[in-house]
Amino acid sequence: MTNDFFSAVKKRRTYYGISKEPVASDERIHELVREAVKYTPSAFNSQSARVVLLLGEHHDKLWTITKETLRKIVPAEHFSSTEEKMNAFASGYGTVLFFEDTSVVEKLQQQFADYKDNFPVWSNQSSGMLQYVVWTALEAEGFGASLQHYNPLIDAEVKSTWNIPTSWALIAQMPFGKPTAEPGEKQFMSLDERVKLFS
Repeated sequence: MTNDFFSAVKKRRTYYGISKEPVASDERIHELVREAVKYTPSAFNSQSARVVLLLGEHHDKLWTITKETLRKIVPAEHFSSTEEKMNAFASGYGTVLFFEDTSVVEKLQQQFADYKDNFPVWSNQSSGMLQYVVWTALEAEGFGASLQHYNPLIDAEVKSTWNIPTSWALIAQMPFGKPTAEPGEKQFMSLDERVKLFS
């Protein structure tokens, strides 16, 4: 089981070349996301993570929103590369939107005032763990994915389009799909510079 776990960890990479070709059923994708949300740890078991899974036309709509939002702020002479990137994300099968419910965080800040400054940090740490769990699970299923951060630019329209509660703060976007190109070779720093052992 340990070998299976680290095999999945090692295989998780950033895929920018993705397609709409099905790899797993929508029900299976939904199941993976739900399991990840349920079992990813959170500080004080706050369970502040919220996720929106966009498939089909909803996935396409997100990247249209993002593209048109960026069109307003990116100089026209530089927009072609931005548009190409948005179209690449849109060519995938779906997108996972990661949120944190700030009302949960604020309640904990009130309940445990001594840790008030830590709860937003812990909330982000928990979100990072969830993003990693979903990313690795999708890849183990045969998808390729990447992690994007177009918030807060797209926040207002995303919330309006999908009727998202105002207390949900958008943290990241994860487009995924069937890989169409392999990522390049990854370079690693010496682990002797990154890990210290005292025994």
